[in-house]
Amino acid sequence: MTHAPVVPPGAAMCHDPRAWRGESVKSAAIGAVSMLAWLGAAAGAAAADIRVFCTGAPAATAKAVAEDFAKASGHHFSFAIGQPAAIQERLAAGEKADVVIVPAPVAAKLAASGAMRGDSVVALARVGIGVVVRAGAPLPDISDAAAIRRLLIKAHTIVYPDPTSGGGSAGRAIAQMIERMGLAAVVRPKLTRTSAIGGGVALVAAGKAEVGFFNISEILPVPGVTLAGPLPPPLQSYIVFAAAIPLSNTTPEPAAAFIAALATPAAQEAWRNSGMEPVAPRP
Repeated sequence: MTHAPVVPPGAAMCHDPRAWRGESVKSAAIGAVSMLAWLGAAAGAAAADIRVFCTGAPAATAKAVAEDFAKASGHHFSFAIGQPAAIQERLAAGEKADVVIVPAPVAAKLAASGAMRGDSVVALARVGIGVVVRAGAPLPDISDAAAIRRLLIKAHTIVYPDPTSGGGSAGRAIAQMIERMGLAAVVRPKLTRTSAIGGGVALVAAGKAEVGFFNISEILPVPGVTLAGPLPPPLQSYIVFAAAIPLSNTTPEPAAAFIAALATPAAQEAWRNSGMEPVAPRP
């Protein structure tokens, strides 16, 4: 799974942490109920139970859009949140899902294997890596690569996702960054490697790690922490997330309507408020 450095098209991701403290994901998603493009299709169908397998980074926005979609359409949702490898294992074991939201390379792999409807794959949003500290702690200087290097040297304890885990794209990017800086030996004795789903950001909130590096959308929902900001552009990496419909879904229309809802202008605002950048074209 590639997690390559990318400079955002048109503009870099904002480095002011206050920019993420605006309208909530939920309030932005509420506007989706008026999106007639998908509402008309959804309302005409019988109520369905839509089961979504989703990785952690896009989960908050996907759930917020699903809540409003359910109110407008009468469909019912259940979510199973896990790392990409765990989702692939569950699908391979025959578990039923109506929609899958995973990193785009994983979606492409599943489609190529015949597990997904190839024409159903839609890229939705991408997320970068952010720096997180405990709420109330001084915000570190993260303005450039030299500042990140100083932070890694001075921090007493550091946490980021395990690069060897089943969904460690961010962890691999961070480990490679540290390796390129020649700091692997310096960081190793003070390092904990735990995913955000596994409680990595919560370690920062509890004061058990001084600084953490995680996907921004997995930092923002956690109480007791502050997003210092994204990594500076020369060090930044992004994961693009895509939605797809499993081939085993024999009634794909409600799932397709939900995926369309995830790409509406109102949903795109919800992606932004969650710390992600929408990549789906406006309908």
